[in-house]
Amino acid sequence: MRILITGAAGFLGSHLAERLLLEGHEVVGIDDFSSGQRRNIELLAQHPRFQFMEADASRPLQIEGPLDWVMHFASPASPPRYLKLPIQTLLVNGEGTRHLLDLSVEKGARFFLASTSEVYGDPLVHPQSEAYWGNVNPVGPRAIYDESKRYAETLTLAYHQARGVSTRIIRIFNTYGPRMDAEDGRVVTNFINQALRGQPLTIYGDGSQTRSFQYVDDLIEGIRRLMEVEYPQPVNLGNPEEYTMLQLAELIQELVGSKTPLVHKPLPQDDPRQRRPDISRAKTLLGWEPQVPVREGLSRTIAYFRSLQTSAS
Repeated sequence: MRILITGAAGFLGSHLAERLLLEGHEVVGIDDFSSGQRRNIELLAQHPRFQFMEADASRPLQIEGPLDWVMHFASPASPPRYLKLPIQTLLVNGEGTRHLLDLSVEKGARFFLASTSEVYGDPLVHPQSEAYWGNVNPVGPRAIYDESKRYAETLTLAYHQARGVSTRIIRIFNTYGPRMDAEDGRVVTNFINQALRGQPLTIYGDGSQTRSFQYVDDLIEGIRRLMEVEYPQPVNLGNPEEYTMLQLAELIQELVGSKTPLVHKPLPQDDPRQRRPDISRAKTLLGWEPQVPVREGLSRTIAYFRSLQTSAS
């Protein structure tokens, strides 16, 4: 297959591109490096079936030749990044999704949207299934990301229903692993970097809020399985094993061998109190569930960040 991936220099996009290349497919990667990393493209460029275009995925793309899939993974995804790039985030998830769906129509390609568990907002239902409508503040600081992804899902289903595009939608819960941007402001990267540097670990609020963490290889496996199934409705992909922020901090301290203290800061506005996926649909539809234990995945991720610090020094 010949597959276009937006956000190919990003954490998830680069892992997906690598998996598809290893399977023998051709990949056309798109990224403008607003949140992606050039080192990820350097890894991919070694493959003869990889073509890269530096371009803004929120604008129409001129792609020569056939495409079997258009896979939209371009968007700032951590609060510090999308708060810094509010208009760009809204455009890439709104206008970008529309232009890429039009490209799918033009090429007769299938379309794959990387959505997010953030569509559930600060959930009043726990765990969250795909049937839950969410609890999102449409004018809060996180709405830049939350509402643009909700719109992208609606637009994707509209193209499926009105234009006959074969579409897929995944709602990604917190995912971690090698190639994460060390400065993206996510809790896993923050804790690992602070522990490796011997700095206090920053806890927002009292640390009782929960998240569920899946290793990147598990997510990519779920994506590949969904590509093989004709199913247009959203599918949760995440690890239902739930951790408080205090539990995560203590686990990372243990794995790093750090005894740095914890420092508490105010909880950001609209920060979800709990987040845990109901993955019943993925289990039934795809025969999928996470395989990599959190302890093992974090150990691999810590080793990656250690290697970055070593190479930098």
